[in-house]
Amino acid sequence: VLLAAAVCTKAGKAIVSRQFVEMTRTRIEGLLAAFPKLMNTGKQHTFVETESVRYVYQPMEKLYMVLITTKNSNILEDLETLRLFSRVIPEYCRALEENEISEHCFDLIFAFDEIVALGYRENVNLAQIRTFTEMDSHEEKVFRAVRETQEREAKAEMRRKAKELQQARRDAERHGKKAPGFGGFGSSAVSGGTTTAMITETIIETEKPKVAPAPARPSGPSKALKLGAKGKEVDNFVDKLKSEGENIMTSVGKRSAEAAKVLAPPINMESVHMKIEEKISLTCGRDGGLQNMELHGMIMLHISDEKFARIRLHVENEDKRGVQLQTHPNVDKKLFTTESQIGLKNPEKSFPINSDVGVLKWRLQTTEESFIPLTINCWPSESGNSCDVNIEYELQEESLELNDVIITIPLPSGVGAPVIGEIDGEYRHDSRRNLLEWCLPVIDAKNKSGSLEFSIAGQPNDFFPVQVSFISKKNYCNIQVTRVTQVDGNSPVRFSTETTFLVDKYEIL
Repeated sequence: VLLAAAVCTKAGKAIVSRQFVEMTRTRIEGLLAAFPKLMNTGKQHTFVETESVRYVYQPMEKLYMVLITTKNSNILEDLETLRLFSRVIPEYCRALEENEISEHCFDLIFAFDEIVALGYRENVNLAQIRTFTEMDSHEEKVFRAVRETQEREAKAEMRRKAKELQQARRDAERHGKKAPGFGGFGSSAVSGGTTTAMITETIIETEKPKVAPAPARPSGPSKALKLGAKGKEVDNFVDKLKSEGENIMTSVGKRSAEAAKVLAPPINMESVHMKIEEKISLTCGRDGGLQNMELHGMIMLHISDEKFARIRLHVENEDKRGVQLQTHPNVDKKLFTTESQIGLKNPEKSFPINSDVGVLKWRLQTTEESFIPLTINCWPSESGNSCDVNIEYELQEESLELNDVIITIPLPSGVGAPVIGEIDGEYRHDSRRNLLEWCLPVIDAKNKSGSLEFSIAGQPNDFFPVQVSFISKKNYCNIQVTRVTQVDGNSPVRFSTETTFLVDKYEIL
């Protein structure tokens, strides 16, 4: 078992230390302080032992990368782990110096946690660690890009309207008349700058009845999370656009509300909480046929109360597709195989408190076409100089409920906007990136199929690859935790569950 990983100076002063088992600060500082004294033997080794622990180390200029393990730990595995730790540090630190390590200490700790969990080495490489710690979100980039584009277009529209108002005012002054339709605010007694401001306000007031009234905001003090003045300015800007009759921001508002709904944590989070998360990666051919489908799932356990640390999870697996299950090394595999229960190998030990622990993971890889959860059929056909595109979806897995579904179809550049024929749901045209986004709030058994027709100049190959993204609160592989009981007495424990089914990649090539 790996007890701790630390970066320390030649004198044994700890700069960054990550403990993977219960250890006090005094204990780890004492072990690291004793480490340099043990090395003064003149021997060329990469490890040194005491009566209780083993130090496996690697010099890095003026510092040491040290792993503290038990004496019965596998030295070959520890040396391999040490090499990975040593390669991770230059990824985050430009120089192997004390101040640089201190500055990036949290980045290093997050990376260390990806390498080791509960004292055991995870099967990861450097590229995977980089991916996991970046937590890069494609949906967030898309959302930000859409919002920035719409804000730029709205500002350009406001400047154009302001020019039109100034021109109208100049024409009115030239002919000695009131500005038409401005309610008498264009009289010559008012100065030019004030006139323009008043005209703008009047125009906004007169155009308000054209749009549906916005819901009134409560006048009392808001308890919502405040992200600073900048966020407030953006909200005011959006409200002003709505008052001008611009529908440009409605889709973004709706999307952000949906995103907030999806990302909001569960309200009733019990002392024993489980996250069941699945990610799907799927590639289909445009003429049918599944090239590859891979699904990864995991149950993460979070315990916030010490009295519930010694528990067992009763798992119900109703999957009939041949999913490969794998328990954590510290979990009793025999207990899980015979009784479908997740418990520690040593019943006297406790699960870690206040940290997310992966206890069970599963994997499904297939080329069986009937396993595709949502089929997409895109059929472009040439018609003269343009192309008629028919695209339809069908939910094959009727037990699922997919939310915030976006089917993204690439478009040829420089040919303008597509002409939409029939559509189920809504669409957005992103002219900057030449994409048509078909947006569907919900796809379930009651709304299992739909279609979209549009025309645009182009060739059939221009409309591929089609990409799909969605989020679901029901998992694909029917694996659930039905009960949680205590090890002593077998008494039931209250628990909460959070289930998410996400898309990693979903393409029709």
